[in-house]
Amino acid sequence: MGQRCSDTRPLFFDKVVVPSSNVLGAEGAGFKVAMGAFDNTRPPVASGAVGVARRAMDEAIKYARERITMGTPILNHQVIAFMLADMATGIEAARLTREANTMLASMAKVFAGDHCNKVCADAVQIFGGAGFNVEYPVEKLMRDAKIFQLYEGTSQIQKLIISRHMAARDDLAPWARKPPARVSAPAPIDSPSRGNRTAFLNSQMCM
Repeated sequence: MGQRCSDTRPLFFDKVVVPSSNVLGAEGAGFKVAMGAFDNTRPPVASGAVGVARRAMDEAIKYARERITMGTPILNHQVIAFMLADMATGIEAARLTREANTMLASMAKVFAGDHCNKVCADAVQIFGGAGFNVEYPVEKLMRDAKIFQLYEGTSQIQKLIISRHMAARDDLAPWARKPPARVSAPAPIDSPSRGNRTAFLNSQMCM
């Protein structure tokens, strides 16, 4: 369907025997190790989705500047302008969700993957009938985008992971395993300099 440079295919292991000397880690722990690896692989997938979305947005902006209807580029029509604004807003938000821990990795992956698909679909919509043709790149980008909702765990799996972490936490602050150490504010300073005021405000923000 898409990402045709990626040679992806299933592997079947039938009656495979692994010698004990070739076993990595403890026997039976492979699934847990594999699941833990997703904390590090889902954020790069999110980054890939951001890249595809950005390309689709750039193509849509370029076309919207060139395509004239009713005497003006379609970029000047509010409906098109708002679609482009939504694209840019979501892309910038997705760029910020890249921390590597289980809940945030899933958040990054599902948000970027879903937004990438929306951006690519909207880019095709902005191109109109031309967007359905292979002469323009947005149809390829739309095909490429779909995989970001599938591999490294589907969007639905990411939401399941997120909801389970939410149910298990008392605090959803964005740190991985425990809150940072509390930082005590310095004692008030008489007539503080600008630098001292900045240090005091920074310490307050850490509390």
